[in-house]
Amino acid sequence: MINESIKNSLNEASKVIGKTWPLYSFVTSNPLSGYEQKPFKEALAQAEHFLNANVLPSADLLTNAWEEKKIDKQILLELLKENNLLESPEYYLSQIVSHNKQASINDTNFLDRMMAKWLAAFMDEGLAEWEMPNKKEGFYSAWRKLAKYDNELPKIKTSDLPSTSAEALKFVLKEVNENDLTKIFTYHLAALPGWTGYINYRTESNNQWQNEYPINLEEYLAVRLMVAHITGTSIYPKNIESAYNPFISKLQYLWLKAWEKSWQNELEKLLNFQEEASKTTQSNQVPDAQMVFCIDTRSELIRRHIENKGHYETFGYAGFFGIAMDYESAADGITRKSCPPIVNSAYHVSEIAQENHSENFKTYKDKNKVLKFRNYFIKRMKNMLPSAFGFVEGSGFFYGLILTLRTLLPNQFYRLYKRNSMQYETICEPKIESACNHTASEDSIPLNEKVGIVKSAFDLMGWKTFAPVVVFVGHGSHTTNNPFGSSLDCGACAASPGRHNARMLAKLANLPEVKKVLNETHNLEMPENTVFVGAEHNTTTDEIVFFDADVPQSHKSNLEKIKSDLLKAQKTATQERLGVTKNSVALANKKANNWGETRPEWGLAKNAAFIVGPRELTKDKNLEGRAFLHSYNWEADTTGKALEGIMQGPMVVTQWINNHYYFSTVDNTTFGSGSKITHNVIGKFGVVQGNGGDLKMGLPLQSLMQTDSEMYHQPLRLSVVIQAPVSRVSEILLRNENLKNLLDNEWIYLMVMDPTNSNKISSYKKNLNWISENLKDMDKQNSQPVKQKHTEVLV
Repeated sequence: MINESIKNSLNEASKVIGKTWPLYSFVTSNPLSGYEQKPFKEALAQAEHFLNANVLPSADLLTNAWEEKKIDKQILLELLKENNLLESPEYYLSQIVSHNKQASINDTNFLDRMMAKWLAAFMDEGLAEWEMPNKKEGFYSAWRKLAKYDNELPKIKTSDLPSTSAEALKFVLKEVNENDLTKIFTYHLAALPGWTGYINYRTESNNQWQNEYPINLEEYLAVRLMVAHITGTSIYPKNIESAYNPFISKLQYLWLKAWEKSWQNELEKLLNFQEEASKTTQSNQVPDAQMVFCIDTRSELIRRHIENKGHYETFGYAGFFGIAMDYESAADGITRKSCPPIVNSAYHVSEIAQENHSENFKTYKDKNKVLKFRNYFIKRMKNMLPSAFGFVEGSGFFYGLILTLRTLLPNQFYRLYKRNSMQYETICEPKIESACNHTASEDSIPLNEKVGIVKSAFDLMGWKTFAPVVVFVGHGSHTTNNPFGSSLDCGACAASPGRHNARMLAKLANLPEVKKVLNETHNLEMPENTVFVGAEHNTTTDEIVFFDADVPQSHKSNLEKIKSDLLKAQKTATQERLGVTKNSVALANKKANNWGETRPEWGLAKNAAFIVGPRELTKDKNLEGRAFLHSYNWEADTTGKALEGIMQGPMVVTQWINNHYYFSTVDNTTFGSGSKITHNVIGKFGVVQGNGGDLKMGLPLQSLMQTDSEMYHQPLRLSVVIQAPVSRVSEILLRNENLKNLLDNEWIYLMVMDPTNSNKISSYKKNLNWISENLKDMDKQNSQPVKQKHTEVLV
């Protein structure tokens, strides 16, 4: 067993790294999640030291923002004055620009290269044709048996190496002072944060690869420190010389604060909280249709355009639609998580044939078996030594012709793909079972759970009336030759498309027995003629596809009218998003299927706000795709439980997304993944730059920047706006220390618009203090700080 000192030091050191998610489930997450219990500024300082990373907006980004007037001069001047900095903003910007941060001296290059080589071989997930031997025994044991064959190591016998990773660490660290253990472990874990982050992911996810080929941080350190010992490389962190300058960092942080406050003021002005929102009245007329979209920032644009095309009402709800499920695909038989990574899957959803479609479903599965064998055969022909040269020689012309056509005619290929791909949703319907009790029975979960899933969705959105057609719209993307394609799908569904959850919720909501309980027990007053339909929004093309095979004939005309209006919405939405006036849909389709396109879409770039409230707060306001929008009705939520659920779940997750984009932007080398142009996929789960090195943990440069030097995403912390009584929010924070810590440590900004106080805004300050917006002006006039403590606003 590993001794207690080493174990404790390893646990403490592991906080320096986050998780690196695999390409097939690339969830955006805070790379400094281990630091969330620390103040934001302290976390930045430690990350800068341990990871040798840039953690604040660079001189180029700040210059961009200043020249584009993203930073309000008056706000910046006030911040500078508060810190006794009395020169002009231009003077301090020139100070930041002239400070050229030098790369620190890194004496771990040899160890990094050795570890990257061994990790790539051990952690391969099916890409390599020849598998590393002994992987089932674990990383350290497999390395120990093969180390003698490594020409980069001195000659060594297997028997000379300790038998286990625990013994190896004890052996290497026997002369080390216990007080130095955490520093040494932190140093070596931070040297390759991408690879160690992926070990973190594998260990915590406990997936099939981890079960068969186990690896953990203890084994990683055992191999790394043994390599250092064998080669005579020092394991002690040296005093790294860097050009870190506390004064410059302080300036950068003040500029960041001014930039964030400038955005908040712009947002408040746009929403016009104090005057317009309080006067807003809701129409009593039932809409022709209601559509529920994910809170994803890309939904903001399409919702706006749909509402302009007819009498439609839209809602925002986390894209897994409240169903904590794993989904088994009928296309490939693979089961994937389809709910937030932090949520344990309670259900297993698969596909069964619709009534009268059993034969069609059987034909579909048989066709998939043939395609699967064909793909396997082609792969073997390309990779087997006897056939590789002949196969490439013989098939080269056809591959070349296909690449040429896909380059010159991507639009036509996209249409061909859509026409020829058999959409199993037209012949299948989802079946839900308990995750721990798969059976062949139809929908094996009890009625009360089905009702609970549907009611929770309605409660969180504050739903009051129901249209004849209600559409749950999941979202996914379509791109070609894009290793990071899953990062464009639904983060709430663990980087899977949200269509499966949308279809499942629609099916549950349509069940007569569920409707009966909701109406009789929960007083929802749902009309008998309300029909729920699943759909998917393609965020790359803004096309919305309906899964409506079982919609009753009585609603067909309604649905055709909705589809017609959605085509119009697609046209105007793509015009706005792509900045063109003609052929916008064709251009979007081309970008989706062009294998050379580095920016098929922008994903969640520019995200900066999370707004929780009724649609009336944001309707007809162009938020430029910068805000997550979650529907919420404070009057319907009498206990505050719905708001508490939103703050515990979606608010925390949007903070992760926001920080992922922030850090990938401020240091794309460390926290992002650099340019797509030089990416190489490794092991099916990640990318490296060039032919090796650290596993890249974040977003590529092309997902964040217009050009290598011109900004697109603005690296700002998340500003949360909630319409609810301040007292209610304070009570929730008192019950949830983790949420209070996020706010106290300034990972999130929180502003509450209190409908019981004329919709005036109060901004959260540390330790449950609130500053009221209407008092801020008085504060400036009287030069007196004005605060409301939580004890004063609690009812």
